[in-house]
Amino acid sequence: QARFVESGGGLVQPGGSLGLSCAVSGITLRFNSMAWYRQAPGKEREQVANISLRGEEAQYSDSVKGRFIIGRDNAKSMVYLDMNNVKPEDTAVYFCNSGSGGIYPWGQGTQVTVSS
Repeated sequence: QARFVESGGGLVQPGGSLGLSCAVSGITLRFNSMAWYRQAPGKEREQVANISLRGEEAQYSDSVKGRFIIGRDNAKSMVYLDMNNVKPEDTAVYFCNSGSGGIYPWGQGTQVTVSS
């Protein structure tokens, strides 16, 4: 059974930076593309970043392109999201899951709040 444990969220001021981590267990990470998703209050969950099996390719939603960087360490079964120049509209609960549309059970996520 796939399990994702997200961490690193918190309160950050606009323009600041934050690093999220996702510990993956129950699946062989190197066989899965991975992604970060977020869900803001009253909105549907959306994918914001996607990374290929070995990390050689990454894709980003227009809303975070140029500000967020997704990374992975298959040996450590970890997926990362570096968030830079954050904006209030980045406030959401952030989740990691398969890059193929979230095919595994969701973890609890980590709350990111951008506010001054």
